[in-house]
Amino acid sequence: MSTVFVSTEAARESSKWWVIDAAGVPVGRLATEAAHLIRGKHKATFTPNVDGGDFVVVVNADRVELTGGKKSTKLYRHHTGFIGSLKEVPGGEMLKNKPEEAIEQAVRGMLPEGILGHRLLGKLKVYKGTEHPHQAQSPEAFVVSFQRKKK
Repeated sequence: MSTVFVSTEAARESSKWWVIDAAGVPVGRLATEAAHLIRGKHKATFTPNVDGGDFVVVVNADRVELTGGKKSTKLYRHHTGFIGSLKEVPGGEMLKNKPEEAIEQAVRGMLPEGILGHRLLGKLKVYKGTEHPHQAQSPEAFVVSFQRKKK
């Protein structure tokens, strides 16, 4: 039995569009499902070095959640490029001001580094509200399954 590898062109032909509703979903759970779809790991033709995944549209990014004490303890860091200019933003403030960026950073961390990872990140579209301009691609709904711990 021989292994069959899919070409890049053949993998791109079978790409679909998915819509994920982020309302009430933890950032990490959302990011793992989105990265899984973008990478194409749910397909039988998955090849690690080929961009064979699907496009993912995330709506209601402003209603995503951070679990536990991450709103106060998690820090989003970036450097401006100037000496001593490391900026830190707490998780709660980041979700309030730039929820799209928080989701993009979480998904970026789950994708491979390099050219392939940059190309795959272009397949992620994140929007604050319920409206998005990708209706013409007729995206299918994808439900993120997660269980809350009972207190």
